[in-house]
Amino acid sequence: MDFQYSPKVQALRERVDAFMRDNVYPIEAERDHFLHDPATLWQPWPGTEALKAKAKAEGLWNLFLPHEYGEFSPGLTNLEYAPLAELMGRVLGASEYFNCAAPDTGNMEILAKYGTPEQREKWLKPLLAGEIRSAYVMTEPDVASSDATNIEATIVPDGDDYVVNGRKWWISSAMDPRCKVYILLGKTPNADKPRHQQHSQIIIPADTPGIEVIRPLHVLEALHSPGGHCEIQFTNVRVPKENLLLGEGRGFEIAQGRLGPGRIHHCMRLIGMAQRALELMCRRADERVAFGRKLADQSSVRQDIALSFCEIEQARLLTLKAADAMDRVGNKAAKDLIAAIKIVAPRMAQTVADRAMQVHGAIGFSRDYPLATIFGTARYLRMADGPDEVHMSQLGKLKVAEYAGAR
Repeated sequence: MDFQYSPKVQALRERVDAFMRDNVYPIEAERDHFLHDPATLWQPWPGTEALKAKAKAEGLWNLFLPHEYGEFSPGLTNLEYAPLAELMGRVLGASEYFNCAAPDTGNMEILAKYGTPEQREKWLKPLLAGEIRSAYVMTEPDVASSDATNIEATIVPDGDDYVVNGRKWWISSAMDPRCKVYILLGKTPNADKPRHQQHSQIIIPADTPGIEVIRPLHVLEALHSPGGHCEIQFTNVRVPKENLLLGEGRGFEIAQGRLGPGRIHHCMRLIGMAQRALELMCRRADERVAFGRKLADQSSVRQDIALSFCEIEQARLLTLKAADAMDRVGNKAAKDLIAAIKIVAPRMAQTVADRAMQVHGAIGFSRDYPLATIFGTARYLRMADGPDEVHMSQLGKLKVAEYAGAR
């Protein structure tokens, strides 16, 4: 067991850190103002493409895609990618500059792993090039979608097409004008198949007739422009049969292949958010004087800083252990560690951000600092890709079976 980053990873960390320092932190406030300006709602920040081109030219591109994807991957393992994603996570939205942003990352993994040569040519290549964006369409308003077997939107064969009907919501990226393709999980009813083999996934071009964006949804009073999270109605949406991924009834197989990496990528970025919150908290404590003493001299503030450091280190180590297990034994065998870090990381980051906001006082709740954004992001990531309770329930069930059976 080696707790030091390899020379390869350390070199990449230094390059990503330099890119963030030289290009991302300086424009953070400008980009934030643009994305919250009602006059520019649902428009990408104008400097985005230039930063993407610069990152691509520097070889800091598609770093998320694991080495087993061959020609599509830069050759990194999940363990090697983790500290890079942490650095990107320090600024919300910065992952896009490296073409490492959700939901595109998960969709690229789906297409790389399960897509046909034709599907990869049409959709994966422009996604890998950063020319378009995408959405993953799963959650529904009328059912408890944390149990995905409840999904009711239908994918029904009709001649040479499938016809899609249903209402979906919390569809990230759908408002972005660069979003050109959806991957939808829906039901392909078949009474002869078990419950977990009655759903499929299908590729749907975003301009297909019958797709209606009902509304963007607020997340803790934020719209998350330019991508947003939308409610969408699919009414008799016809797509060619060749757009189906892998085959009828294999939707959950694809979903599990997608959600494992997606969950841990969120956790990697959350470590970066929490680390930045801790650093800001320490600087504020060292600078601010109250009642004749620096905040850093107050015992309660020191305790908050110490606890935050401990909790970040613990979560970072668990993230790295889960990533290592994914590389060595595969996502399915590592599901207990993936569930564990999905439980731990968002709660940790939310707690650290809360402490940092308190140390900053009222300004900590404003957009003058990223702390409120970190707090809100961590809170909604406790729900994204499955709520805490579901992960805890499944992890508990898994451990009972493991340890009770070992007697």
